[in-house]
Amino acid sequence: MSDAAAGNGASSARKAINPWLIAPMVALAAFMEVLDISIANVSLSNIAGSLGAGPEESTWVLTSYLVTNAIALPIAGWLSEYFGRTRFFIACIIGFSTASLACGLAPSLGMLIFFRAIQGLAGGALQPVSQAILADAFPPAQRSMAFAMYGIAVVAAPAIGPTLGGWITDQFSWHWIFLINVPVGALLIVLIRMYLPDEKPNHDGSPIDYIGFSLIAIGLGSLQWLLDRGQNEDWWDSLEIRVLTGVVIVALLTYIVRSFDQHNPIVNLRLYRYRNYAISNLLMFVLGFILLGSTALLPLFMESLLDYSALDAGLVISPGGFAIMAMMPVAGKLAGRVDLRLMIAFGLLCAGSSLWYMGNFNLQVDSTTLALVRVWQTLGIAFLFIPINTMAYIGLPASANNQAASMLAFMRNLGGGVGISVLVTLISRLGAHHQVPLVANTSPGDPEWEQHLARLQGVTGSHDQALALLNQTVQGQAQMLAYIDAFHFMGALFVLMIPLVLLLKPGQADPEAEPAPAH
Repeated sequence: MSDAAAGNGASSARKAINPWLIAPMVALAAFMEVLDISIANVSLSNIAGSLGAGPEESTWVLTSYLVTNAIALPIAGWLSEYFGRTRFFIACIIGFSTASLACGLAPSLGMLIFFRAIQGLAGGALQPVSQAILADAFPPAQRSMAFAMYGIAVVAAPAIGPTLGGWITDQFSWHWIFLINVPVGALLIVLIRMYLPDEKPNHDGSPIDYIGFSLIAIGLGSLQWLLDRGQNEDWWDSLEIRVLTGVVIVALLTYIVRSFDQHNPIVNLRLYRYRNYAISNLLMFVLGFILLGSTALLPLFMESLLDYSALDAGLVISPGGFAIMAMMPVAGKLAGRVDLRLMIAFGLLCAGSSLWYMGNFNLQVDSTTLALVRVWQTLGIAFLFIPINTMAYIGLPASANNQAASMLAFMRNLGGGVGISVLVTLISRLGAHHQVPLVANTSPGDPEWEQHLARLQGVTGSHDQALALLNQTVQGQAQMLAYIDAFHFMGALFVLMIPLVLLLKPGQADPEAEPAPAH
């Protein structure tokens, strides 16, 4: 099928069906998939206890999903064109729902990990295919509001996932964090078959590049594994991590070199010759880095230093998710009236300043302050997601929408994976770094140290207990300084992205633009 025919087909679909019937369906599919990235986080101890596994083994419930999800994201665009986007979309929902049912009924940890891997593989396509459907269903002038609905799904889901998962586990059982996907998936299949037009495969009969598929699967799967396991294995001090790093470099570099000789590459890297698309991908990577990184870091801060429970920490950061949901429609309306570059700059400054302010936190910070600053941060993020997605399509041909959406979703998730790994490593390494001078200043013979030790000994009635409490205080202060550094780092990273906004080209997406050359 030619690009012109495909464009005419998409145009006919827009005229035949009200796109506002399509938008909530595809947004719900994306929400369901993104929610499963984080919903199991707080339930790992329950899962491990129920299935007779250790804490270290249970983390594979998360890792298996993330690895296969990372593989599926960038190739989803190519697969949706090869098999027909609507058919592929329905097949992914069926696969995701069936795997969710199997996860909920898994009799052992090994079976649960296996079905989680299938769940991540089937669900990985739901985000990019949902976005591509919206890009085709809505004319350029209305895409901002469509992306607002999609943004609520993929940005708010990680924020409320841990809280929802904790509540479901406490009120029912961990099985239901997976089983709830089954009725939602069944409903989506019925609605999609009713309202979403069927689309024929759009490919030129070229043979499938199995070598390219293998290189992407090996390279990205190893990359996600490396990011997830790096800190636990002490990064490059571990042979496992060094081997994985080599595999990632060889596999991905080989794919990049080969892709420019392919007529129909699985991931079309030539799209990066479009300036807006390239910059938007970088901004989306940074957005994922900080959004998912801070979403992981804040509960860790509250649980490890402020003695919050997992559920209480989730409740504190949940208002940020609701703030995003409330502000996305506002940002969507503004996107049609305000220069998108101004919105991106404002979002970067707002979110960056909130993170810099978090650098003022101390061990006495209260839950209200934590929640308000998180809301401040997410308000800025609401003004980033929509304009970045909208700007990415400016100048791109309509025939590139599927692959463009896949890479945008992949870059956001990759940024999140890198962000979590980097920030957790920073906390660990900087905590040890800050502890050295603190210990040096708290040595026997120092008058202030002796006075503090005497006060603690008077409270505890034991010299050893007083020493233990003093050591705990020093460690807590060192960790607090590490978190301050991490918050400052994230805030500065957002602000440093502002000059990039000046390089973006304003305008509307051009469905008649020439596609990137195949050779």
